[in-house]
Amino acid sequence: MSPLDPKETAMTLESNVTAENDLTSVNPVTEAGRMAPKDYDAVLLASFGGPEGQDDVIPFLRNVTRGRGIPDERLEEVSHHYRANGGISPINAQNRELKAAMEAELAKRGIELPVFWGNRNWDPYIPQTLQEIYDAGHRKVLMITTSAYSCYSSCRQYREDIGMALTETGLDGKLEVDKVRQYFDHPGFVEPFVEGTAAGLAEVRAQLATAGTPDAPVHILFATHSIPTRDAEASGRSEGEPRRFEQDSAYAAQHLATGGEVIRRVEAQTGDTAPWSLVYQSRSGAPHVPWLEPDINDAIEDLAGQGVKGVVIVPLGFVSDHMEVVWDLDTEALETCEKLGVAATRVPTPGTHRKFVAGIVDLISERTSSNTITERPHLTKLGPWYDVCRPGCCANFRGEKPTISGADTTVGTGHDPYPDAAEAGKATGHAAP
Repeated sequence: MSPLDPKETAMTLESNVTAENDLTSVNPVTEAGRMAPKDYDAVLLASFGGPEGQDDVIPFLRNVTRGRGIPDERLEEVSHHYRANGGISPINAQNRELKAAMEAELAKRGIELPVFWGNRNWDPYIPQTLQEIYDAGHRKVLMITTSAYSCYSSCRQYREDIGMALTETGLDGKLEVDKVRQYFDHPGFVEPFVEGTAAGLAEVRAQLATAGTPDAPVHILFATHSIPTRDAEASGRSEGEPRRFEQDSAYAAQHLATGGEVIRRVEAQTGDTAPWSLVYQSRSGAPHVPWLEPDINDAIEDLAGQGVKGVVIVPLGFVSDHMEVVWDLDTEALETCEKLGVAATRVPTPGTHRKFVAGIVDLISERTSSNTITERPHLTKLGPWYDVCRPGCCANFRGEKPTISGADTTVGTGHDPYPDAAEAGKATGHAAP
């Protein structure tokens, strides 16, 4: 599907807006992957990590590309966006702020759960954080990641990170770690984008009015990280998954459904709307390997050629600002707009928005034994997503590794057998789609 074809965009919007609007209705397919609440005694905020100075850049990039045999000379070639920002990614500062906000929200609700923070690629590293958690006397941990969607790098790789860390530290069988569901359509994640998109539309229209073209065409670009096409096709694809996803990819389908819901809510709240597209950014890897397209800069050029004069860039795939946002969007994409004479603005990421922080604590509360949230709110027909991933979900094509929170889990204390959708539908009174 060409994301810039207005007719196809309208069809996508129509198909996505038919999603369930009952935030507590049960999807029997994902209900089959629900984990019973537990008495967790700690929370782990897990993230990607980033360098915090020029001397950190190459060691950080070595961590990111570990096992791929990429020489330092090549890493230096791709380090320019970090170098241009003092060697500092904003992600660590954002995670410190998010951790503090989570702690404040938990305390406000009277929930006594300490929050620990661990990164995949930079200090504090996940293995050391798990050891810290264990040494502090905690035994049951609930992990939430700073990735909302389903694909290998957004979900399974975090499950592998924990599985490998438990093995490496000798904590397998001593420390239990589960993770919350992917929250791409949770109200706490979606609502900040609704607010930002509405404000972004108003801002771009004001720019156009100032330029004397108040009625010029405006387009909304929902931007997310590109991934290899093979990984996209494997996202959500697993043993026993009965559903077919739009564009044959749960990763793409989740973004399209969430983008459609953002548009629906913006129009309902403000009366304003515009055509929209899903675009990709931050492609890396060998040129001959296909990745999801179109690139956001190519899309902006195509739109300008079609007469579009204003663009609202919504970083829908991102929880917080990091280098892919401040460089690929705030630098490269906005420079493309300026070069083409297109009015533009970039909408904020959820970051520490009060609704997002509250949503995170809601996600934690729905999984704890003493929770007061018995429903699992979601804003699209795809959710609520799985607590326990199906066998082989978001496969690792480089080889199997120890994982947690899956039906194919090989470390940890395990969980109840994975029911099929029919059994879940009978239990909840809903038929599987």
